[in-house]
Amino acid sequence: MATNYDTNPDTAELKRSALGQTADSDAPEAVALADAMEDATNATEWLESRAVPKVSIYGVPFSRMGMDETVEYLTNVIEAKQPSQIITANPIMVMMGLENPEFHRMLREADLVVPDGAGVVWAAGYVGYPVKERVPGFDLMHRLFLEGEERGWSAYLLGTTQEVIDEAAAKLQARYPGTRIAGTHHGFFGKDEDAEVIAQIRAVRPDMLFVARSATTQEPWITQFKEELGVPLIMGVGGSFDIIAGRLKRAPVFMQKLRLEWFYRLLQQPTRFRRMLVLPQFALRVIRDKEKVTKPYELR
Repeated sequence: MATNYDTNPDTAELKRSALGQTADSDAPEAVALADAMEDATNATEWLESRAVPKVSIYGVPFSRMGMDETVEYLTNVIEAKQPSQIITANPIMVMMGLENPEFHRMLREADLVVPDGAGVVWAAGYVGYPVKERVPGFDLMHRLFLEGEERGWSAYLLGTTQEVIDEAAAKLQARYPGTRIAGTHHGFFGKDEDAEVIAQIRAVRPDMLFVARSATTQEPWITQFKEELGVPLIMGVGGSFDIIAGRLKRAPVFMQKLRLEWFYRLLQQPTRFRRMLVLPQFALRVIRDKEKVTKPYELR
């Protein structure tokens, strides 16, 4: 979904200046650079004028925007060319934050937190601040790839095994040929390899970086290296690459509408049983704390 911008006189002057000071053989590059500068300036101004509606769930600021609004917002985030961390959060992550102050700080300070989990959508409505709809990370990633076709974006895929990530990359490239896959790397690397992985990503300068690592590693890694990576949009996508590569199946649409996608995933991965026990704990806590859920939260 493209955003229409008025021509900014300052960047227009920069374009004229760049063209005037550049040899004819370099003119196309100068035009591209000036256009990119203008897009970034206009996108930054758009973002500065846009107040994202939010609801606080135990101190975590969830966006109340629907899918279309979120895609429009993130389109401008990418065009602004400033490193941003987007978290697609669920009740399990909220509960992790309540147990871990550092994880909670990370959720609070993310550039945008979208309501991926059905439990978050329910909780927001229960406390009187409904979100427009659930914004699943899987669908959001596909929408951004679609937007990237119009805008000539590139994406880097990081996570899971090399075999799976390459299969996912091939399928995404075939489905969205206009969005270039800039590179891939498996997610099984240690701290001693961080610098090498970051250098590989920086070298190809992607517009989007999608990360699929373990729940305890994925978001903290992004938070730690967001500025160093320098990618305009960095988003954790969990098990999305396994689904795209065909290793796992996504829940049928009727189960998604019934908010039972978590149950379908549990059937495929019974080892997630203990993790899923957090969901009823979250619901009971929201019911118990109804009047306090949206108030500023102090970690004990």
